[in-house]
Amino acid sequence: MATTATAISSAAAGQLHDDVYDRMKEVQEFEDSKLGVKGLVDSGISSIPRFFVHPNFKPDPNPGARPDVIPTIDLSGVDRQDARAKIAAQISGACRELGFFQVVNHGIPVEFLDRFVGAVRGFHEQPTEEKAKLYRREPGTGVSFFSNIDLFHSKAASWRDTLQMRLGPTLPELEEIPAICREEVVEWNQRAKQVGGLLMELLCEGLGVNSGALKERRFLESRVMVGHYYPYCPQPDLTVGIASHTDPGALTLLLQDQVGGLQVKFGEQWVDVVPVRGALVVNIGDLLQVMGCA
Repeated sequence: MATTATAISSAAAGQLHDDVYDRMKEVQEFEDSKLGVKGLVDSGISSIPRFFVHPNFKPDPNPGARPDVIPTIDLSGVDRQDARAKIAAQISGACRELGFFQVVNHGIPVEFLDRFVGAVRGFHEQPTEEKAKLYRREPGTGVSFFSNIDLFHSKAASWRDTLQMRLGPTLPELEEIPAICREEVVEWNQRAKQVGGLLMELLCEGLGVNSGALKERRFLESRVMVGHYYPYCPQPDLTVGIASHTDPGALTLLLQDQVGGLQVKFGEQWVDVVPVRGALVVNIGDLLQVMGCA
């Protein structure tokens, strides 16, 4: 595996010689190696492969902290009618203005969230040969490990690896879920479904429609967990962890670690989503936005 990584790195070193650079060949070598980005780092590379370079990327020297832009909504008291109406109005306002907000006191213990993050990190920090057993792009068993879902289609790859699992309508067979994070994934599925259901009710109430409208359309049944990992990068000024994008589904519950780095676009400015320990970031996806505009 180290030999493969060296070959990939050598191609990056010759990036000025366009006449000898075969991007697809280099991408395929990386894919076939099943190293992932973490495997490249572990092999000791000092420069990133060329297909990870974003030629027009310019890091913002003055990123906007602006913690006031992304509201943090407290869900405590949601079972009381007076508090619930206020919370639904806050969520409705956040969705209309930006489509992003954070929620606290959502019912998932902070201790579990910390353990869940640690379990997913533990998977990614296993030896490469252990992760390679799951390296695939086909849905198959519902569990897969890969680097860049759009590796063969994007103009430039991003510096991350991903553990992806289909959680609904049914979980994968338990033996297919990596043992290092199996218990946490099963518990996350149950707890995230509960929080997602509550948020969908509140979204409906904020819109003035039947609180079960979204559930009746079975939006809770199709659930996917995506655990991204962003390892050390020897040339962080040339690439990104994940490129700007929108989420295609209805609702995303995003659990940040405390390192930060997540940004959302507010007007013409990218602003930081400052981590709040124990909070979940909620993102209104394309499907729900289209429904709201219909």
